Amino acid sequence: MSKQDYLRIQKDETNWGTFTRQPREHRRLMSRINKNVILALLTLTSSAFLLFQLYYYKHYLSAKNGAGLSKSKGSQIGFDSIQWRAVKKFIMLTSSQNVPVFLIDPLILELINKNFEQVKNTSHGSASECKFLCVPRDFTAFALQYHLWKNEGGFSWSWIFLDDFPRSGDLGLSAVSFVRLSHLGVLFFPTCEWKRRRWQNLWDIVKPGPEEGWFRIAENMGFQCLKIESKDPRLDGIDSLSGTEIPLHYICKLAAHAIHLVVFHERSGNYLWHGHLRLKGHIDRKFVPFRKLQFGRYPGAFDRPELQQVTVDGLDLLIPKDPVHFLEEVPHSRFIECRYKEARAFFQQYLDDNTVEAVAFRKSAKELLQLAARTLKKLGVRFWLSSGTCLGWYRQCNIIPYSKDVDLGIFIQDYKSDIISAFHDAGLPLKHKFGKVEDSLELSFQGKDDVKLDIFFFYEETDHMWNGGTQAKTGKKFKYLFPKFTLCWTEFVDMKLHVPCETIEYIEANYGKTWKIPVKTWDWKRSPPNVQPNGIWPVSEWDEVIQLY
Repeated sequence: MSKQDYLRIQKDETNWGTFTRQPREHRRLMSRINKNVILALLTLTSSAFLLFQLYYYKHYLSAKNGAGLSKSKGSQIGFDSIQWRAVKKFIMLTSSQNVPVFLIDPLILELINKNFEQVKNTSHGSASECKFLCVPRDFTAFALQYHLWKNEGGFSWSWIFLDDFPRSGDLGLSAVSFVRLSHLGVLFFPTCEWKRRRWQNLWDIVKPGPEEGWFRIAENMGFQCLKIESKDPRLDGIDSLSGTEIPLHYICKLAAHAIHLVVFHERSGNYLWHGHLRLKGHIDRKFVPFRKLQFGRYPGAFDRPELQQVTVDGLDLLIPKDPVHFLEEVPHSRFIECRYKEARAFFQQYLDDNTVEAVAFRKSAKELLQLAARTLKKLGVRFWLSSGTCLGWYRQCNIIPYSKDVDLGIFIQDYKSDIISAFHDAGLPLKHKFGKVEDSLELSFQGKDDVKLDIFFFYEETDHMWNGGTQAKTGKKFKYLFPKFTLCWTEFVDMKLHVPCETIEYIEANYGKTWKIPVKTWDWKRSPPNVQPNGIWPVSEWDEVIQLY
């Protein structure tokens, strides 16, 4: 070996030794740079994937869903209207995102119901004329069944398996980076169990709700969307959870037409509820003509509808199977919440009675009220909480334990001759019957555990309403005057029940201005401020108007 070759080999070995002895700080720097590069690549990849999804929904699905209609475009009438195009895009959006919606627009449902045979015999894409969805209007109303909305995030997630985290307790990425990437549609799923638990805990906190992806895709399709949120009234009775906000309404505008998506929430009484559309200060009042909205002026409650699919103007829609019943519910759907805040204040001033006797009575009264509600519902008879039962709901969100009965009101025009037999068949025998249908009718039924059900029938005059009372020993008649009132829904003892909408006027008429103060001694002939004498029943009628059992 020559001297020059020997020197060259020595130089190469020296260089290699120098390379293998790089400082530890330099290696850490390179590792950090590699992580930043990986993070940047992941961000770029997820962004590209999201853009691809949006492009797919906007162009591919649009072309696919519109193919059947575009073939005969020249022979179709009205399908170029902004109303139809807005509904079509909305249906495309909700179908692709598995958003459970159904049509509740009163105008369209009424038209469908009048022409149901024609609608039933129409197949997808066969309509030659737009007869329903092209009717001039500012809004089309749909309902969203929020409790069924399971497509969290609104679009498919990119699952990225990561197993290159450092062995220390660090998550490998900052929480801020995780939030940013998760909202871009990238869901990290580390293969190591302990890392997976850490990521899952963070994901549970920052994961987007189902409306996040839905909103983005809607706006990409040309909609301008507005979300109305408010506190969840179902949690008002729970101090630690009260104040939690939930979505109540979505309004998505396409050109001059808007889709009003009313969010229906499930309540414990097995019914659906929607909230009040209350505009907050930052909302543009000119976004849409809000005054023309048919839902949201007040909270509403509806029976849970059974749905059916129909084809309307070439579009597949879900509608209530009994549209007549739903349409009848709309004008009478107003809902009033129990006043949990005031009830808590009441029990801070007047301690609740939790004795064994009080608990047992409330249980029996609740069961009696539920049985009465089922019986009257089968008969199709409207009723509402009256007298002490109404006071208990309004004042303390509960049954008054010392009231010893359940009180209901019924309009005399809703009376049915088989009420007594229906209650008897339900296990509630008649205890007494006072008055007659034409005058001062009152029924009382015996429940178990010595709890009775009193039903007062109300009569309407020109400027007031009244119900009657009869003293069995003397035949004296009494009349209790109330200002005119309408009926609203509420939730009480896990049921959807009616109460007077004008509740405070109703209660003050019966109990005066001091109704907030508990009164355990009550004389039904003298204590109510709205009672007045109403004559005496003729002795010849006593057998008919005074019946005791």
